[in-house]
Amino acid sequence: MKTISGQFIAALSVCLLISNMTMAQKKLTLNNHIMENHPIHYRNIKVNDLNLFYRESGPADAPSILLLHGYPTSSHMFRNLIPILSKKYHVIAPDLPGFGYSDAPDHQQFSYTFDHLSETVQTFIDQLGMKRFAVYIFDYGAPVGLRLAMNNPEKITGIVSQNGNAYEEGLSKEWNPIQKYWKDPSQENRLALKDFVSKEATQFQYYHGVSDPSIIAPEAYTLDQKFLDRPGNIEIQLDLVKDYRTNVALYPKFHEYFRKYQPKMLLVWGSKDPYFLPAGAEAYKKDLPAAKLKFYDTGHFALETNAEEIGAEIFEFMGTLPQ
Repeated sequence: MKTISGQFIAALSVCLLISNMTMAQKKLTLNNHIMENHPIHYRNIKVNDLNLFYRESGPADAPSILLLHGYPTSSHMFRNLIPILSKKYHVIAPDLPGFGYSDAPDHQQFSYTFDHLSETVQTFIDQLGMKRFAVYIFDYGAPVGLRLAMNNPEKITGIVSQNGNAYEEGLSKEWNPIQKYWKDPSQENRLALKDFVSKEATQFQYYHGVSDPSIIAPEAYTLDQKFLDRPGNIEIQLDLVKDYRTNVALYPKFHEYFRKYQPKMLLVWGSKDPYFLPAGAEAYKKDLPAAKLKFYDTGHFALETNAEEIGAEIFEFMGTLPQ
């Protein structure tokens, strides 16, 4: 009896131990689920009489990152990145005026310049009370984000540039027709750029430089094109194309900001981008020698093909930034 009782007690103890371990594992899994998976909220806010749409996710009290999209897309481009970053960080991703679900007033009623876009985003971050944050810049988001950084150096904890150009070395020959329009902003040169917003041009941006086209989600460029095809949008986009020259003129100021403040910089670059060349990424290191640079074998929209890898790099980078 004593032997049986001893065996029974031993077996019962093992069962209880396994049960407790299983419960602990379940609790850990549940806690991880609660801690790591945050819903994406789709919000709207009034900024200077404009409705701005934005995506928000992650713990509100965590370090923040502002994601700024480029042409011809919207915050939709971050749909795969946000769930990666929001496990630990507070993520804000607005649609710029004229893009996505934000208002797109007629170009005769709203000045579509990069200065004005930056002023609008400045008001946006002020209204949200964003005191300190990192900023992700891509394409058109680069001149907007770098203006913000110059005007608010105390707010910027770090910069992630994904094909966000700030050096003339980065401009490819694809910019030649646009530069012709900058030099001679005639109606003829403006009309010569109308195919800039065509379906073919949009799809070119997504597919060029991508080794496996089957991994490009068609809803991405389809949604972009839906917004581009809105009545009057071609004039909005041509106004911005014309004003892009002001960004190039500001490059020396951006470089001064880099040299003076030495912001922590992560460069994640699609090496086959037809618009912004690898030389543009490498040029950052002239002014920011400590910047980390990583190339990806893909095109302009690197997040469409490499969101996991880029997300992991940004996640690690965010952990190195000052609070």
